[in-house]
Amino acid sequence: MRTIALVAALALAAPATAQHTMKLSSPTINDVTQEWMTAFKKGVEARSAGKVKVELYPASQLGPIPRTVEGVALGTIEMTLPATGFLAALEPRFVVFDAPGLFDSMQHAERVFADPQVARRLSSFGSTKGVEPLITFVHGPLMLLAHRPIRAVADFKGQKIRVPGGAPMHIEPFRKLGASPVSMPLGEVMPAMQNRTIDGFIGGLTVFTSFKYYDVAKGLTRLPGSHLIAAGLVNRSWMKSLGPELEAIVREEARKAESLFSTWGVEDVERGRKVWAQNGGENIELPPAEAGRYLAETTSVLPGLLAANPQLKEDYEALVAAARRSRQ
Repeated sequence: MRTIALVAALALAAPATAQHTMKLSSPTINDVTQEWMTAFKKGVEARSAGKVKVELYPASQLGPIPRTVEGVALGTIEMTLPATGFLAALEPRFVVFDAPGLFDSMQHAERVFADPQVARRLSSFGSTKGVEPLITFVHGPLMLLAHRPIRAVADFKGQKIRVPGGAPMHIEPFRKLGASPVSMPLGEVMPAMQNRTIDGFIGGLTVFTSFKYYDVAKGLTRLPGSHLIAAGLVNRSWMKSLGPELEAIVREEARKAESLFSTWGVEDVERGRKVWAQNGGENIELPPAEAGRYLAETTSVLPGLLAANPQLKEDYEALVAAARRSRQ
């Protein structure tokens, strides 16, 4: 009996081992996504007393974006954090964030995502597929790096450009500009740029400095009224498997770490601009007249795209309304 009692006492005294492992995959590295993952890991592991172990896999260590999205849907990966355009194949509603002209700035977009009506709407994204966005955030302004720099709307003509997704919302605006848009995961872009299989590609600003794209091309153009929106997609069944207490901790720590997007993330964009220039890159802003023309051309395709999808139209109009409220 003494032996049994001793074993029991030792078991109670031993540190709790992780009951759940949460693998987080990101296609990027050294950016606001990784900062969020690090803060989230620290908060969850501390508050759960080690019952949830969080493992971080930046730079596509668990595979290219389509594979990690599939992994979350199947439950083999607990969370992936790509641009929302790459979630559209699983849940078409995510494509709404790629409509041009929605947000004025990174801070404006974060205010929209914090709107209670928007938050409730976003929580339903992916419900029929067994997934949900634990967080939705602005990675940064959308930029276009091209071997032949874009300085005017006319410069898009004839250029083969990688876009962040394969849905009509990603493709049609650039077709309207005369470009040839193609979709490919971030991990395939560097060799495609190096061997000039593509002429340019679109991504969040800090992606270009993190992966040292200034060694490949120099002209980096900001796309007016356009931002790279990303989401942290989780498996709903896995979240429920945590139990109410641990699930609440995961959700609360995810929200706490979101403050980084409007602070560290905004500052990182400015750091990225400086790093780009310091390495011989050019930060290009379209002149006001060209910026207006860009928005007029790209938004002209929206009515047709929205008319073909009533749910997308409803989501778009809800975001537009929230964006209007957030400007007041």
